[in-house]
Amino acid sequence: MDEFRVALSADFRDDAGRVRYPDFDLAPLDEERGLSWDYVGIGEEVQGPVIEEFDALVLLAPRFTEASVPAGGRLSLVARFGVGYDTVNQQVCTQNGIILTNTPDAVRRPVAVSILTLMLALTGKLFVKDRITRQAEAAWATRSDHMGFGLVGKTLGSLGFGNIAGEMFRLSSRFDMRFIAHDPYADTELNADLNVERVDLERLFRESDILCVNCDLNETTRNLVDVRLLSSMKPTSFLINTARGPIVNQQALTEALQQGRLAGAGLDVLQKEPPDPDDPLLSLDNVILAPHALAWTDQLFAAIGRSVLSSVLEIKGGRVPQNVVNWDVHDNPLFWKKLKQYRQRFASTS
Repeated sequence: MDEFRVALSADFRDDAGRVRYPDFDLAPLDEERGLSWDYVGIGEEVQGPVIEEFDALVLLAPRFTEASVPAGGRLSLVARFGVGYDTVNQQVCTQNGIILTNTPDAVRRPVAVSILTLMLALTGKLFVKDRITRQAEAAWATRSDHMGFGLVGKTLGSLGFGNIAGEMFRLSSRFDMRFIAHDPYADTELNADLNVERVDLERLFRESDILCVNCDLNETTRNLVDVRLLSSMKPTSFLINTARGPIVNQQALTEALQQGRLAGAGLDVLQKEPPDPDDPLLSLDNVILAPHALAWTDQLFAAIGRSVLSSVLEIKGGRVPQNVVNWDVHDNPLFWKKLKQYRQRFASTS
């Protein structure tokens, strides 16, 4: 244990061993004294023996479960590459003195921009007008049948009122819209500068002209957007989901769109990813779809990478990093014991 060892989940490389995301700059790891790192093949679920000799794990898509905890107790950090952490069992991490971090500041602006991209494309009927143009003279006369929806005075609603929702409202402030949000767990000081009315869940769905899903996926939000809530929405309204697919009951949403009970939807996430080829959602003209990657840009991956590596280096230095998800790990003496050991071992290298 002379070195602080960092594991990166193997899905950061493709099947040929090439780096998938070159904007994730790993130079800070190479430059850090007393640190080594490697890719580890862990499949869809991390297996404890594979990361037995590592202090930190930078995790992309695989799940981290009870079976993922190494028997030796060396692992101290799971640094989730992104903002979502529904693939990581927080309780298991806490019980084993493992801190879980994510990267909310890195994704806030890019995801908010992706929401606005879907909102403007849906209300402007961008894809419909693109198809009309490509059909040239054969469809040109039908352009009058596809009038868009103006945003002035319309209500933009958010299910969730955290970092991403706040940034979404800030970017939308020039559209002269009304803002409402529902989030029983929101920090009252966060987004205090915004003129956003807090409303109950039913009112959010009933009054929103554009409703955006901006909450975490957990047991209280899974299938939260169900038949009842979708039925309360205006037939002229749009639903946008860039959070997690299972928050929305996809069958209920598909039926609402097929029956004209909603004007349209913009989805960067689905209940099953990738979807089945015969999923009826894929054939609907009033839906814009993206492969859980609409926010992906060079700048996003560079920023996520900086945030993740900051967590790694803070732990190596025996310090609590920013963006901790499982705050209750602070109550576990084992976690503090690990940090003390890192301070003693690497005081001259961090």
